Order: sequence, then structure tokens, then C-alpha cells
Amino acid sequence: MDRLEVDVRAFDESDSEAVLEFGLRAFEPVYDAWSVILGDSVYRSFYPDWRASQSQAILASVRTQRAWVAASNAGPVGFVTVVMHSAEVGEIDMLAVDPRAQRQGIGQKLIETALDYMRSQGARRAELGTGGDPGHAAARRAYERAGFVGLPLVHYYKEL
Repeated sequence: MDRLEVDVRAFDESDSEAVLEFGLRAFEPVYDAWSVILGDSVYRSFYPDWRASQSQAILASVRTQRAWVAASNAGPVGFVTVVMHSAEVGEIDMLAVDPRAQRQGIGQKLIETALDYMRSQGARRAELGTGGDPGHAAARRAYERAGFVGLPLVHYYKEL
């Protein structure tokens, strides 16, 4: 397969449909992993309709934060969003690459765009959060490749 050529540019509202479509496909392995890890009852209690809640999260992120898309001639294939917590700390809030376009350096381009923006704002540190589950394995590899260091954390769930 030929390497997909992309340009990274600011998110535009006209990108919403494409970003949502591939974003849900990109996050599906995460929710599949969580359903196995948590078990059906607990998973359904916390995530009764993950597609609806993740759709809201994606759209809120790209519409209310600093956001960029990686676009090929066929349209957007990736996005990243940034939140500046202070003059010194920025956070990559959300990153997704179309599963059909992964492993081509698109995530790295988006991460670098986010980090360049943070630097331009005077930030001295960058942070992000991701899961330790199998569904987040590709994200962890991308972040580690970009020089991030992970701190293992555990988030517990219990149905009452």
C-alpha cells in the first residue's frame, strides 16, 4: 500500500461528519476491549450507548478546543485536539486516526502539530491520558514514539 500523503490544517466545521465517522471506528477497539475487561453487566451499566457518548465527546472536543485534522485528497483521516491548562502546561485531549490510514505516520504528524502549538503558546510541558487496555495499544506506541513517558494508573469500576 502506498503511503497516504496528508496535510495537517485547522479543523473546520465542514470536517465534522468525516471526523465523527472515522473517529468512532478508531475508538471501537477501545470499547470492545473494555467490554471484555469489565464484563457485560458492568460495561453496559457504564457504557449503555458508547457510540452516542463518544460522538458527543468527539464533537465537543473538536468544536471547543484547538483542533487540527490530517487530510488527504479524499478528506480528513485524523484529528488531534489540545487544551492549554496553564501558560506552562498543554494537554493532548483527543487523537484519532482512521483505522484504514493508521501506521503511516499520521498520528505522529498530528502529535507534532499539537506539541508545536503548545510550544508557541509558551508551554514547557505536555501531558495526555490514555488507557492501558489492549484497545489503546496503538495510542500508547504513538505517544511513546513521540517521547512521552507513561505513569501506570488504574481506574476501577463497580456496579452498585
